Amino acid sequence: MTNSTKIALVTGASRGLGKNTALALAKKGVDVIVTYRSSEAEAKNVVSAIEEIGGKAGALQLDTSNTKTFDDFAAQVKQSLQDKWQTEQFDFLVNNAGIGVYAPFAETTEEEFDRLMNIHVKGVFFLTQKLLPLIKDGGRIVNISSGLARFALPGYAAYGTMKGAIEVLSRYLAKELGHRQIAVNIVAPGAIATDFGGGVVRDNPGINSFLASQTALGRVGLPDDIGGAIAALLSEDNRWVNAQRIEVSGGMFL
Repeated sequence: MTNSTKIALVTGASRGLGKNTALALAKKGVDVIVTYRSSEAEAKNVVSAIEEIGGKAGALQLDTSNTKTFDDFAAQVKQSLQDKWQTEQFDFLVNNAGIGVYAPFAETTEEEFDRLMNIHVKGVFFLTQKLLPLIKDGGRIVNISSGLARFALPGYAAYGTMKGAIEVLSRYLAKELGHRQIAVNIVAPGAIATDFGGGVVRDNPGINSFLASQTALGRVGLPDDIGGAIAALLSEDNRWVNAQRIEVSGGMFL
């Protein structure tokens, strides 16, 4: 292995956008540590797929809603970097792990709100903080937001609120990590046909066709539309892009 190989850590990469991002990075020659919450077998399949492409990868268990586990997780990342790559640090952090809750504002429970907050805001805040010593100077962070932080669709008040918080946090991170030459950006997918949120976009024909009709390119997004965009943003050509919100939605609600 040459020292020029970049390493990314992608949270929630056993399926969906995280998996797609990990594979897109591997195709560009970036090695990947993938995290999974419960789907160990699926995460190992992603590792195998990356190895088939010719890259190196590892899988680590992580519940991003439980900050008490982050010290132990950081130690596992450090060990993995030493064992697999003989290095101390990685280059790219992609905070992708997330869940969707679809509930009208009037019916959203405090439990649902807290779960979203713990995963999407508190988890991202403190996981990134804990991993800072392991991120190389000159590295990059990508936080995943949503089109729902820009436009409002009924049923996503809590989720959209969390993503709005992540967009503000990303600008603060860019400012405060600039002295280490770490660029921080936001990728905001539009509606994507995955199992996210119970597969509502993928499996509900009425919702799917409505969203397609509100998208300039005439369809809802697919995971392949997003993973490649994240991998491209992390390429050396985009090193001067910083503190930006990049919506990858095909042009929704223009």
